[in-house]
Amino acid sequence: MFLTPNSGSGVLLAFGGILLVLALLGNRIESLEFGGATLRLRAAAAEKYALAEESERRGDGATASRLREEAQVLLEAAGPIAADYRSVRGSMQAGPERTWEMEKVLSQARRLAEEQSFEPAEVLRWLREGDDEERVTALAMMQANRDLRNFEATLEAIEHSRSAFEQYHAMLLTSRMIDELDSTQLRRLASVIKSQRGLRFRLDADRWQLSGHILGHVDERLSTP
Repeated sequence: MFLTPNSGSGVLLAFGGILLVLALLGNRIESLEFGGATLRLRAAAAEKYALAEESERRGDGATASRLREEAQVLLEAAGPIAADYRSVRGSMQAGPERTWEMEKVLSQARRLAEEQSFEPAEVLRWLREGDDEERVTALAMMQANRDLRNFEATLEAIEHSRSAFEQYHAMLLTSRMIDELDSTQLRRLASVIKSQRGLRFRLDADRWQLSGHILGHVDERLSTP
């Protein structure tokens, strides 16, 4: 179950714990974990709650409400998705069954991105600065919500992915972005895909097939007047 600010006393205690950790650790929170999920996301939620309280004191109820909603979404994203992905990846041997279970976890991220509002800059930060779990979660969310997408970061994820699974999902994201790209971006995408095609997934059927689909779609776009 997702953790929400409206879940009663348990959430109040959790939020109080977040604030206490923030007060005690300050900038060191970047390298720690809390409750099976990255503390960084929980810290961001705590910060939004603090800003909401400040807005409330200024009489800006609309901003306060928006900030609380954003904080709730961050809390929901911080726990189950990253923790579940980490658990599956760490406890199962590589193979089709583990891939299937990881795909099920990412479906949670896509559903969350479709149903809730996220700041694009925050999701982009997860992809560029996050751990393996946050990076893959960000890619899944971008797949589901075009407002969260960033071409440059996605291209970097293809070229410098930390796993085959991450690279596949970065490529899957670009396959859904092709109609949104200009000619320069299309050529850059094709160049990166071709370089990776011969280097990193020559024997990986799934990535090879997806890369061929992407290159074919790019060619169609570039040949269309």
